[in-house]
Amino acid sequence: MITLYGISNCDTIKKAKKYLTDNNIEFTFHDYRKEGVNTQMVAEFADKLDWEQLVNKRGTTYRALSDEQKQNLTKKNAIELLVEQPAMIKRPVLVNGTDFHLGFKAAQYDEIFK
Repeated sequence: MITLYGISNCDTIKKAKKYLTDNNIEFTFHDYRKEGVNTQMVAEFADKLDWEQLVNKRGTTYRALSDEQKQNLTKKNAIELLVEQPAMIKRPVLVNGTDFHLGFKAAQYDEIFK
């Protein structure tokens, strides 16, 4: 079972969904805004992926954090922040069975699904 996690209006999500659809790869989409996130889900992402990479540092939500919050970011408080602010989770997270992948590039997906 393949699950793509993200936010439906995100351009990168749109590209990933198009790639999967164009390549006849069945998947389900979990929209953080509609279906939510929880501590267990985000903690699993943080365990399977580099938790520091999981935090989208380019987005407006991250940039709105105080300097103190940014400087004192740990895995534990990052998980808490990501649960409170799912838009801050780098997108997409692709779960393919037991494999977790972060971000989208066509070449990366070519390798995953070859």
